[in-house]
Amino acid sequence: MRRIRVSAVSYTNTLPFVYGLKHSGILDCIDLSLDIPSVCAKKLINDEADIGLVPVAALLQIPDHHIVSDFCIGASGPVNSVFIFSTKPIQSVQQFRLDSHSRTSNGLARVLLKHYWKLNPEIVAEGGDAFVEIGDRTFGKKDQYPFVYDLAEEWLKFTGLPFAFAVWTANKAVDQNFLERFNEALKFGLENRQEVLKELPVRTDFDLEDYLLHKIDYSLNQKKKEALNKFLDYLRAV
Repeated sequence: MRRIRVSAVSYTNTLPFVYGLKHSGILDCIDLSLDIPSVCAKKLINDEADIGLVPVAALLQIPDHHIVSDFCIGASGPVNSVFIFSTKPIQSVQQFRLDSHSRTSNGLARVLLKHYWKLNPEIVAEGGDAFVEIGDRTFGKKDQYPFVYDLAEEWLKFTGLPFAFAVWTANKAVDQNFLERFNEALKFGLENRQEVLKELPVRTDFDLEDYLLHKIDYSLNQKKKEALNKFLDYLRAV
């Protein structure tokens, strides 16, 4: 039987999932790769993977997508790793730079700029007054900029809803027995986040325990599904 090709994200917030996949016995029937979010999306779009932890914005480009898990990378408040960093208040920003690692966070920033802040800054490839940055590269950076906007927190202010940044998605039908094992593996990883934390280097500038146990909300519940659909509706119109 052909191994299922699984693309997971290479950020710290995905390590509990990776731990589960590596320690639950399912590794013998998958080919696991670790990628930045934009590459993970590209692999699903180009059928270079069967299942991926896909940025939700990419769902618009995967015609036959199937969300295959009740787990996600999400937040019900500040996520502490998806930011707009700015040299001036958001209302004064004229030039805005996106993050090459991102699809969803770039889309979320554009939705918030247009519909929440009512702004239309010029999108630039370099420089800019403000920029999106996501993932581990943001750890410890909040004090380095005069104006910092947590995109999950701003979305909550705008809509009253939590947010799902990435969801486990297949680009074709996948055997249900495998999916049950796959979800059990993900659950096992989440139940062992303290073991994951033991393997991480100590940081004095960022609280990894708070991040993995509290800031990231891994449940793809009904509110997050509602938020996902609302976000995609906004994104289609941006």
